[in-house]
Amino acid sequence: MSNNNARVSGLRRKLQEIIFEADTPTGSAFDTALFIAIAFSVATVCLESVSSVRAEYGRTLRLLEWFITILFTVEYALRLYCVGRPLKYATSFFGMIDFLAILPSYLGLLFVGTHTLSVVRAVRLLRIFRVFKLGHFLGEATVISDALRASSRKIAVFLFAVLNLVLILGAVMYMIEGEQSGFTSIPQSVYWAIVTLTTVGYGDIIPQTALGKFVASIIMITGYGIIAVPTGIVTAEFTKVNIATVSTQACPECSAEGHTPGAAFCNRCGENL
Repeated sequence: MSNNNARVSGLRRKLQEIIFEADTPTGSAFDTALFIAIAFSVATVCLESVSSVRAEYGRTLRLLEWFITILFTVEYALRLYCVGRPLKYATSFFGMIDFLAILPSYLGLLFVGTHTLSVVRAVRLLRIFRVFKLGHFLGEATVISDALRASSRKIAVFLFAVLNLVLILGAVMYMIEGEQSGFTSIPQSVYWAIVTLTTVGYGDIIPQTALGKFVASIIMITGYGIIAVPTGIVTAEFTKVNIATVSTQACPECSAEGHTPGAAFCNRCGENL
């Protein structure tokens, strides 16, 4: 029994090394092949959306997509098998991306057209920074995520204020312009206020009265100042975050990455690296 347990443990460790580690020849080869398959899969989905290509090669493209989907399904199952804490990996960023990469194809059996969402597989290419040992890029990614996390509350308050502003402006424009100018309801007017405040300007609804045009001009000018606010919030947080070098080593227990070079334990679960 102990020999069987040892063999199973050795197999899981070997699979973990191949699938999660990029510092070994087998791990690097596996990830390189994975990237090729992901790129090929995304190209297949994109080509299938072209009517002329679909008419001639649609069946072949679908068969190729299903072949790759099955490969990704097996890979996802092996990832869950070889980590010590499968739930930790399944709920991690890359774990959810890996699951979403295979989900659209199976949903396509029930809902027509959902298989086109398989292009989400392109997000899996983010692993390229780990595979090619671009640890300094991982450090920069950590800076961005830390800055966004630190500024999330400020941005939430800002968005709440903007939501109130467009609601008030929409009601004002509905009162000024009325239904005869296309402002048929307050929700429709709020939609116009959002489009105008963000300086998108679709032009499907435009004010007709002089007062309405004046208010619209004020909203447009205000929009330029409002757009700069979240940028300033995040930029301020960038200056507070220290750029740290991280390694590309994955934890064998929870598959977490982004550890400090030379770290002996995982910074998420405490397992030996």
